[in-house]
Amino acid sequence: MEIISFLGFTLLVAIIAYLATRKTDETSSDGYFLGGRSLTGPVIAGSLLLTNLSTEQIVGVNGVSFADGLPIMAYEVLAAIAMVFTALILLPKYLKSGITTVPQFLENRYGKTTKTIVSLLFLLGYAISMLPTVLYSGALAINTMFDIPESLGMGPEAALWVTVWSMGIIGGIYAIFGGLKAVAVSDSINAIGLLIGGTLIPVFGLMYIGDGNVLEGLDRLTTKLPEKFDIIGGPESSVPFWTLFTGMIIVNFYYWGTNQAIIQRALGAKNLKEGQKGLLLAAFIKILGPIILVLPGIIAFYIFNGDLTNADEAYPMLVKKVLPTALVGFFAAVLFGAILSSFNSALNSSVTLFGLDLYKEYINKNASEKQTVRAGKIFGVILGLFSMAIAPLLYGVEGGIFTYLQELNGSYSVPILAIVIIGIFSKRVTGSAANAAIIFSVVLYLVSLYIIKPIFVESGIFFPHFLHLMGIIFALAVIIMFTISAIKPRETDYIQKYTMQVDITNWKYVLPVGLSICTTVILIYYLLS
Repeated sequence: MEIISFLGFTLLVAIIAYLATRKTDETSSDGYFLGGRSLTGPVIAGSLLLTNLSTEQIVGVNGVSFADGLPIMAYEVLAAIAMVFTALILLPKYLKSGITTVPQFLENRYGKTTKTIVSLLFLLGYAISMLPTVLYSGALAINTMFDIPESLGMGPEAALWVTVWSMGIIGGIYAIFGGLKAVAVSDSINAIGLLIGGTLIPVFGLMYIGDGNVLEGLDRLTTKLPEKFDIIGGPESSVPFWTLFTGMIIVNFYYWGTNQAIIQRALGAKNLKEGQKGLLLAAFIKILGPIILVLPGIIAFYIFNGDLTNADEAYPMLVKKVLPTALVGFFAAVLFGAILSSFNSALNSSVTLFGLDLYKEYINKNASEKQTVRAGKIFGVILGLFSMAIAPLLYGVEGGIFTYLQELNGSYSVPILAIVIIGIFSKRVTGSAANAAIIFSVVLYLVSLYIIKPIFVESGIFFPHFLHLMGIIFALAVIIMFTISAIKPRETDYIQKYTMQVDITNWKYVLPVGLSICTTVILIYYLLS
């Protein structure tokens, strides 16, 4: 029964995605990379949510909440503010330029060298952190829920290799041969299933604790574990409170405003109004994210008495424990769709970056659109195989998979966000200043986190939380950009050109809806502090 429902839902999504994309010309750049610039608000919202809500989030964040409680929800609720900022400030600038990738926007603003550096940073980030963590966390969840190691007669690590490669091959087919529209449509369907299935887990978990009564279960949980429900994180917490005003801002603004795998959905909007609707709808739903991404981890801590050797196993263990057998197959299919979604999205964005920003720029300048798409697909296959080889090596990584991902991402999220923000708000900062800031930030961050920090910790010397480190390096990058530009400024102010690819008229409700979302986030922190 479990296998039938799993296969049935997975096949249904594939068929609908195929039917929805039959008429899209995917031999052209716009058709393959941006879905023909035809995406509407609900499709964009669904794709944004499912690209984000994959197993590295579901498994990883619940793993952290298992150990630490509510403070980790900052990654979720503060994302809503970043999405409002993107809808109001960044997306109008992007769509005005008619770009397909964020590096193309940076080329217009700073020059070809900046575009190339940022494209390479994105590709390295996807290859080393995002793609492998999605596959690893997804494989861990599927293996735990279905007892794959036992079924195959293998150990946990050996079974991971089988599951990782199976998911990687299926996800690669979707992303490489289907283009953005196929990914976005399948995302939207899976998003509905994930919201339903994801909400059922805490409901059944609370019923389990409360002997069939959800409210009784919640009362027992909050009474027994009050320390888990304090949103204000202390110095040793996963998210110390004051990091909300340093690195946490950078993490969210980078992810929702400049990360190619995310923003590519909004760049495919048929017009600015639809893009803004999609971002704000996703922002509103994102506020509810902790119900799916944080609460189950705390429930798991209660049920298993905090006794799990690997916190990343808390969520799949909870699903196996509380979900009725008849629903396990459906939820596994939804989770499988979420895994494929994030893997597909990062892979599709990598294909886009390589094809447009590297292949057509440096390898074959006279390439036709069909040749560019084909080259991108070949690169996607190679990148997919590389990430599938790395993913199983993350088994049992210290601190959990989510923390590993966020720490590593800081190496490129800090400089990319800095040059995008300064590029938009300053007309005089130069390309050479941006390039210097990128190199300085990447080197300093990696040296600080992976060389200096271990020495300090071993010597008993205080070292700031990695989120504070991100805030410090961001400030230094901005100072470097303005200093170099003051010494050797641009000859003329930068003026952005309107390419008229799509209508960039603002949605008339974008400001009041955005303000209401931001107010709600502040209210949540006030009530839970």
